[in-house]
Amino acid sequence: MHRKQSESPFQYGGQAVIEGVMMRGPQKIATAVRVGEEIVVNQEDIIPWVESFSVLKWPLIRGSVVLIESMVIGIRTLNLSASLVSGEEEGESLSSLEMGMTIVFAVLLAIGLFAILPTLLGHLTRGFVGYWVQNLIEGAARIGIFLAYLFFIRKFEDIKRVFEYHGAEHKTINTYEDGAELTVEEVSQRSRLHPSCGTSFILVVLVISILVFAFLGNGPWWWKFGTRILLFPLIAGIGYEFIRCSRRHRERMGMLIAPGLWLQNLTTGEPDVGQIEVAIKALKSVLVSQAKDAVPSKLEERGLASYAGKA
Repeated sequence: MHRKQSESPFQYGGQAVIEGVMMRGPQKIATAVRVGEEIVVNQEDIIPWVESFSVLKWPLIRGSVVLIESMVIGIRTLNLSASLVSGEEEGESLSSLEMGMTIVFAVLLAIGLFAILPTLLGHLTRGFVGYWVQNLIEGAARIGIFLAYLFFIRKFEDIKRVFEYHGAEHKTINTYEDGAELTVEEVSQRSRLHPSCGTSFILVVLVISILVFAFLGNGPWWWKFGTRILLFPLIAGIGYEFIRCSRRHRERMGMLIAPGLWLQNLTTGEPDVGQIEVAIKALKSVLVSQAKDAVPSKLEERGLASYAGKA
């Protein structure tokens, strides 16, 4: 039985981790990791941050909230997968302090690479070219740094494995959204590209930043650096709304989302059967957990009835 996308208002998504995939539902997270010949699944309940205060659900605000929350969950699940693969005990995982320091370091690194360095490069051209050209140089530097980073990390075998799991995650989500049964055969036929991928989001944010910063005027260096950092939440919010819209209207927005889809060829790889099995396991675990309290027919509609007893 095929399900229309509109019948599933929640936009399921996930993330590739070390030798596995994390899938996220409305109140559940399932991380499936291949450890030897076995697939280990870790489930946890979550309360989305936007549910804490109604104001956090407002457009342009929720984007930054979701971004930070996703970063926290992403680092935590990466740490979990690393522990499972290496055989470490749960107690050896990152503490809250270490997790916080990791996030702070990641944010500072992002600010340095994508805010300070490109702004400095654009500012150094002041006196040689006009402000609009300076802004284009700054924007091109941001995109160039991002592309160089992707090409660099693709050289590592471990990263290639993660990118293959990334492709398995996309294929599985595409299969679910098509209303098809979650089997290796069905998932293998789907595209490994998806409009709401984080890769597309980053590219959208970089492009939007060029447009927004173009209207700020040519001030001193401290003005440029300050506005780039202070306006990031707004730009991230606009990018998030664009990605949400593109997921629901991907056919109408084909030309607009095409660059992001193309870029995903760098951050996804064609997965093997084993990797697809892991992604399917993660998504099914989330779907079954979410449907535990629903009537049995709901499991049958989603092709999960036979799986429910194994979850």
